[in-house]
Amino acid sequence: MPKDPGFENAIAFAQDLIRIPSLSGKEGEVARRILLEMNELGYDKTWIDGLGNAIGVVKGTDGGPTVMLNCHMDVVAEGDHSAWEYPPFAAEVVDGFLHGRGSMDIKGQLALQTYAAAALREQAPGDVVVAHTVFEERGGWGMEYLLENKEVEPAAVIIGEATAGDITTGHRGRAEVEVVISGLAGHASAPERARNALDLVPGVLGGIGDLSGRQRQDPVLGAASLVATGIDILPESRNVVPDEAVVVLDWRVLPGSTDEESLEEVREVLIQSVGEMPEGLSVEVRMAKETQTAYTGHTELRDLYTPGFLMDAEDPVILAAAAAVGRRSGEGAAAVRPWTFATDGGWSQGVFGIPTLGFAPGEERFAHTNRERLDVEEARWAFSRHTDLILAVQRALG
Repeated sequence: MPKDPGFENAIAFAQDLIRIPSLSGKEGEVARRILLEMNELGYDKTWIDGLGNAIGVVKGTDGGPTVMLNCHMDVVAEGDHSAWEYPPFAAEVVDGFLHGRGSMDIKGQLALQTYAAAALREQAPGDVVVAHTVFEERGGWGMEYLLENKEVEPAAVIIGEATAGDITTGHRGRAEVEVVISGLAGHASAPERARNALDLVPGVLGGIGDLSGRQRQDPVLGAASLVATGIDILPESRNVVPDEAVVVLDWRVLPGSTDEESLEEVREVLIQSVGEMPEGLSVEVRMAKETQTAYTGHTELRDLYTPGFLMDAEDPVILAAAAAVGRRSGEGAAAVRPWTFATDGGWSQGVFGIPTLGFAPGEERFAHTNRERLDVEEARWAFSRHTDLILAVQRALG
């Protein structure tokens, strides 16, 4: 007999997952644990793809539209354990909250989705795919790989990032940009022999400040935002004039922005703010890249870029989802709004054009903090709404 797909078992499963550290590129043990649970719950098919995404299918009854539930398996680093009120990997339930790294970003919701799909065995008209992805915290490589390689082909995607029970319709994208100032290193005792890369930093920061003050606006998502978040110096020795200074920019971009258009905006503003380039110094603007290695061994040099997206609040799928979920307190449809942070939905809808929405318990303010927690009663309510949500989305698509 398959395991009972009830809420208490889902919370116990979430606790098991929280106890397994899973930084980006190290999700293998979590993926295998997820497949074990899917198999015990009676999923019709389960597998791990070439990049390490954990995927399961609960088959539909009559060939209706496929809906995919998605969370990510990676978490951010926990930092100093002594700074946590509760140990980050103990997965304790105290005062009505499930505590720990990943409790609400996103292993608690991952467990709920995994169990919600199992509860729809022999009930959903279309397949319910559950695909939990790798590398979401570092640009969304898992979701891009999943859809690009057609491991699954859903008609709609429900993302389990925290929404506090609302229906979310999109978010700004995120680009990590580098302004690289190059010069000539030299001993600090003879600075006249060097070309100090730091000399151009004030002009660069001034230009970025100017550009940040005139970002595009969206009536739903608000303004794009641009801010310098760090300066990396090479060489790092304090008695050496550096020949390289890299100013790191975090740019929250609106849907429709492209890599090259964004980079060109920075280049143009720097021409004005830096002025005539001193001899021996140069400036390059580029998208930050990172060599990422999946736990399966696959390696790729990737831009640190997550696309944005925005669904129409009047889209039939969104209206059906909001009506099906309702409000936890009071009557009427769920509130509809965007997220403030980026998700894998930027790939599913923003790049691949698949209708995508978010629904899950959890408060955004606890994400990536040492106070991370998930309200158990809110999670219980959200779990109870998943069946109606999935069925409503399938009907809207059909």
